[in-house]
Amino acid sequence: MEDPVLKDAVNGAGDEVKKSDRHVFTVSEITRLLRTVLEETFRNIWVEGEISNFTKHTSGHMYFSLKDDQAVLSCVLFRRVNQNLKFKIENGMQVVCFGRLSVYDKRGQYQLYVDKIEPKGIGALQMAFEQLKKKLKEEGLFDDSRKKPIPYLPTRIGVVTSPTGAAIRDILNVVKRRFQNVEVILNPVRVQGEGAEKEISRAINEFNEYNNQAAADRKVDVLIVGRGGGSLEDLWAFNMEDVARAISDSGIPIISAVGHEIDWTISDFVADKRAPTPSAAAELVIPRKEDLVLALNQLTDRLDNSVVDKITTLKEELTALSESYVLKQPVNVIEQYQQRIDELTRSIEMRSTHILDLKQGVFTTICGKLEAMSPFKVLSRGYSITTVIETGEVIKDSRDVKKGATTRTRLGKGNLISEVKGIE
Repeated sequence: MEDPVLKDAVNGAGDEVKKSDRHVFTVSEITRLLRTVLEETFRNIWVEGEISNFTKHTSGHMYFSLKDDQAVLSCVLFRRVNQNLKFKIENGMQVVCFGRLSVYDKRGQYQLYVDKIEPKGIGALQMAFEQLKKKLKEEGLFDDSRKKPIPYLPTRIGVVTSPTGAAIRDILNVVKRRFQNVEVILNPVRVQGEGAEKEISRAINEFNEYNNQAAADRKVDVLIVGRGGGSLEDLWAFNMEDVARAISDSGIPIISAVGHEIDWTISDFVADKRAPTPSAAAELVIPRKEDLVLALNQLTDRLDNSVVDKITTLKEELTALSESYVLKQPVNVIEQYQQRIDELTRSIEMRSTHILDLKQGVFTTICGKLEAMSPFKVLSRGYSITTVIETGEVIKDSRDVKKGATTRTRLGKGNLISEVKGIE
């Protein structure tokens, strides 16, 4: 139904109106009229521009501006619309928005109410993939230093996938074909659709909780997390941050096996090992039993040959020793060493006697010289040495002794004890 006020306002725009015929609008009326014009004229439109002034309110609503080099348009993206947004909105991002133009009454400002937003030139899912990949890489979740080694021959393999999908069938076929002794434990989850990432994350955490409580011989050795092929949307659960964090935090080594060989997901980058398919993942951790038996037989043969060769070598050495002169005539060898000892003993005795004779001659000469220089030698020619007994001092001067003192006189042979009767 056509608004008569709007019609009059439009028809009368620019016309001269008599003062008595003029209509005075209220602010609310003007705002309502403008809203009607904008909503009817720009009901479903696409607008391209650069994101600026982006903010996310605590209510969950998002507010930002779209701008080009000449103008700016305010936009609002309500929570009911943005809660399923696949990528993160950032300032400077070129986007295309779909929605309707209207007026926010309180500020009298026209703005775009966005119902859909897409990155320009790249899909929303691809944009989300690149954003999360960059974020987790900067955190170091892709570093090789964080990756755990995959056990060579696990006894228990945990699988996180759909119970009805091709992935679990392929894994079981490989196990049956290669090594039936391996035990496979499935934790069934949905692998696509809303909430699938929560189930996958929970299943990984449940395996880790089980290992923390299980006995050593009952623990799960490795996990295979994945699904068969599909579109980017089908594989999207494995590009979610919840799954990436669960894989990174897992104490059990994880092989990511999502899609086909050409498919890459965030899970592949975070996991300890990436397999192009679920079948390939099973082949990575399950060697063929026939190959193991063959390798074991080869090692057994090598061990047998080594033992035989060692025994043969030792036997030859023993034969050579038994035929040697030492073992045939051991007494002769001992006698030769005894004779050699006798020769060395005689040589030592002769050298010792010679050295003693030389030293004795030197000693005699030195004693003769000492004897000739000895003051006692002089006494033998009639001289004597007199000392005061009390002090032991040698009397060199008559004044050194007092009358009545007792003295000892040493002669060439013997001593005389005297008392001084007088001093001259």
